[in-house]
Amino acid sequence: MLILANVRARWSGFLGAFIAVLVGVALITTTLVVYDSSRPTVQPRYAGTAALALPPQAVDADGSRADRIPWSGAEAAPLLAGLDAVPGVAAVVADRSFYAQAIVGGEPVTDEGALEAGHGWDSTLTAPYRLVSGRAPSGDREVVVDRALGAAAGSELTVNITAGRERFTVVGTVDGPGYYFSEAFAARQQPGVSAIALIADPGASADAIAAGAKDVLGAEDAGGAGGTVVSGDGRAALQPAYIEHKRFLGVQLISAMALLGLFTTVFVVASMLVLATGMRRREIGLLRTIGAGPEQVRRMILGEAAVVGVLGSIAGCLAGVAATPVLRDILRGLDVTPPGMGTTVSAWPLLTACAIGVGVSVTGAWAAGRKAARVAPIEALLDSRSANTAMGRGRWITGLAVLGAGAVLAVGTATSTADKRINTAILATMALVVAAALLAPVFVGPVGRVLTAPFRRRGSAGPLLIRAELVANPRRAASLVAPVIAAVGFAVLLSGIVETMRVAYPAGEALKVAGQTIVTPAGTPGNTDEAVAANPVGKAALPTRAFITTTAGKPTVLDVLGTRDPRWNQPGEAVLGTRTATDLGLEQGQSVTVRFADGASVPLRIGAVLPDDPARGDFVVPRDLVRAHDPAALTDDIFVPAGTEASDAVPGTALHDAAAYALADYDTDARLTDSLAAMLIAIAVGYSVIAVANSMAMAAHGRRRDFAVMKSAGGTVRQLLLLSVGESATVVTVGAALGVLVTLPPLAGMASGLSQTTSAGVGLHLNTAAVATAIAGTLLAAVAAGAVVTWRTVRGRSS
Repeated sequence: MLILANVRARWSGFLGAFIAVLVGVALITTTLVVYDSSRPTVQPRYAGTAALALPPQAVDADGSRADRIPWSGAEAAPLLAGLDAVPGVAAVVADRSFYAQAIVGGEPVTDEGALEAGHGWDSTLTAPYRLVSGRAPSGDREVVVDRALGAAAGSELTVNITAGRERFTVVGTVDGPGYYFSEAFAARQQPGVSAIALIADPGASADAIAAGAKDVLGAEDAGGAGGTVVSGDGRAALQPAYIEHKRFLGVQLISAMALLGLFTTVFVVASMLVLATGMRRREIGLLRTIGAGPEQVRRMILGEAAVVGVLGSIAGCLAGVAATPVLRDILRGLDVTPPGMGTTVSAWPLLTACAIGVGVSVTGAWAAGRKAARVAPIEALLDSRSANTAMGRGRWITGLAVLGAGAVLAVGTATSTADKRINTAILATMALVVAAALLAPVFVGPVGRVLTAPFRRRGSAGPLLIRAELVANPRRAASLVAPVIAAVGFAVLLSGIVETMRVAYPAGEALKVAGQTIVTPAGTPGNTDEAVAANPVGKAALPTRAFITTTAGKPTVLDVLGTRDPRWNQPGEAVLGTRTATDLGLEQGQSVTVRFADGASVPLRIGAVLPDDPARGDFVVPRDLVRAHDPAALTDDIFVPAGTEASDAVPGTALHDAAAYALADYDTDARLTDSLAAMLIAIAVGYSVIAVANSMAMAAHGRRRDFAVMKSAGGTVRQLLLLSVGESATVVTVGAALGVLVTLPPLAGMASGLSQTTSAGVGLHLNTAAVATAIAGTLLAAVAAGAVVTWRTVRGRSS
């Protein structure tokens, strides 16, 4: 009851922490609800299936579950027969997907799912899609298409497949997306079987069918085919590649938002609770005088924080649910959400966000509680700010330790791999921001003297009072500086990362392909064999996913490149990069069996192990070998050397010189990167602006006795307002300077790393507009909050 009474009586002192928890929990709730809503759902194409039989799953180089190992036609045949005999099964379908895209008016029809749009006719049963007109395809040059394409039965249609443009006769239309060919044609396009669909008899139990299918597959270690049978929501395991890519990008974006929101919440709430507790030292000293023990004081502080955390978390959950459609629409605008994604609010995101809110609040109050428990009874007679003049030993040790960790991470930014560099830079900045906040009392006084020195010569008392306040109470000032450091620091870091990469990557990529003409897909997911034939000279890598059983006995999936480079295009041989050879335990001269997408296993000799080179590939085999075992694979960009004429005569291709290619390649992800950076900056700066306003308001409210003394000594309202504005501006200036300084080492490390990666000179680049906006926003919030509270306090005492 005492805790509730304290919160009720001192609500203004807890308002800042309450708002900070509310905003943080709202952000976490929104991201978790969006994440939950973006979970895979059963695709409409499989809505008519009772169960799906899927092949065994391989692992990637990191040991994580990855691609499934397709069954060969010979392996699938007995499975199809056995599954067809399961009671309740009306039909079984060897579901195949491959590249197919109509060419209309000389241009590919826009279709983001074109890579997997081609199927055998039997796959219409899995939806099921109804034949609207015409008949099923029977010959190799017949196709059934979506009626929305506008091609009537009996018409001719050019369809782009892996081989290139082919003319087909449209023999029918269906009421669903895709291109449906004869089963024989589909089996030649995609010989491997990655899924077998089971269609149920009317009234049959899907669970019973799934159980029977599991018996047919059997256990792999017992001599069965192995694999997995999924039914119900488990059928969502099969997702088109383009949807998985969108979901991956969306999850990365909201994960970054949640991580930054969590860090900022912990940082801001902790600093505000320390500030609020420090301003209550006289009250706590009085409690100690009347008999309250250190443990009772600590429990009181933690209990108050828990109450604030619960109330803020409840309000934050409600606000987060209300804001979810806004974030979903933003992500939809960035094209990183699965098609048709709605909003589903379940219990676990709300409970998780509430637990985080309460946990952050209590954790943030822990340091404040420890200090409060050490308050002596005599301090009831002292100024609440009398203990704010020195740095404790624990704060020195922690601050220097975190500073050291930040320095190590900043150095690591320069030496880390490309996929870890940004995360390392962010972690380094987080550590340095925390270190700057902990060590800020050391800098506040000296910097305050420097900033106020030019104004002291004018004879005004204001600069002298500002300097005296900063020197006498550096820890209170440091608590006000902390959210400014976070706001400016993350604004500098995130905008600097984007600007530095905008310069580095195009320059580095252009340097790598200087003098070459690059043939890229235009409106298609890759280059067809027709486009490759039109450009017979130059690098034309043909990628596929293949499987190798390691010495540990686990099948591992690899990215394999088929090459036509005569240096590595040797029949029966493979060329490996050093890292891949080491991971697989292979050496030059050894033999390894590679299983390809068609289910065939081919022994290959390791012809050479060479230093890693992304341009060559980590596992390189002859191009004809890949084409023979993966007829559906599409070719990457084609690099035509100088002196050789490149051709874009094939529809769906475009030509670029080195500079244009580098810019186009970077622009593919630049829009998403820029949007992510802008959102993260908005979160960090917006959150910190709220914290700055609350902190300044609390500080101004806590100094009402000082204002009363100055007013009784002849100070006018205008002078006191100017004093408040001056103090706020000085604090923001100190925080902004520290915020910029702590981000320069990680940015410098990143620029150095990019220079090594791209082999181009890369300097440190800052977005001055973003930095200026962050500083101006925090300055405006601080000045406005301090001035308003000061004005109300002074005017209230005047009346």
